[in-house]
Amino acid sequence: MAHREAGGGGSPFGGSDSTEIGPIVVPASELARRVRELGAEITEDYRDRAPLLVSVLKGAFVFASDLSRAIRLPVEMDFMAISSYGMATKSSGVVRIVKDLDQDLTGRHVLVVEDIVDSGLTLSYLRRSLLARNPASLEVCALLVKDGQQRIPLDLRYVGFHVPADFVVGYGLDVQERYRNLPDLRVFLGEGS
Repeated sequence: MAHREAGGGGSPFGGSDSTEIGPIVVPASELARRVRELGAEITEDYRDRAPLLVSVLKGAFVFASDLSRAIRLPVEMDFMAISSYGMATKSSGVVRIVKDLDQDLTGRHVLVVEDIVDSGLTLSYLRRSLLARNPASLEVCALLVKDGQQRIPLDLRYVGFHVPADFVVGYGLDVQERYRNLPDLRVFLGEGS
């Protein structure tokens, strides 16, 4: 369960960014603990089949890296980039594939590794696109689900945390390519959030 820590309002970068970064939503220690738990669940569920992890770039790259090391099985990885935000802090609702997969999914056990699910529209588009490629199975592991933002039902096998509807940054998530390197997840307080 995600929570806010008292006194987490300052930026670890110092300087003028300190007014843009708000409270901690999920501290680094909780992220690490939950990734280990997810890795153990996935290891158990996929013990008789080798999963192909599909990391959705760019936001999921840190999570996918940590998760892959927490899975005690031989895994393969591929990467896909989808855009629905552009440079905004709210999804435009228009989804486009920016980078497609390199591997054929036919007969593969695919596990999509997603950073954050809000409306669910982007994920629905992605699922349809991947299912059309005839995988043996297709599941989703989302680090975050934004509470109360879904416009369609979600079908998520693994979820890291449920978080408030605030725009969050850190642990791979960004705003205009900034703050991906924060070790925890924090509320973004800047313009447009």
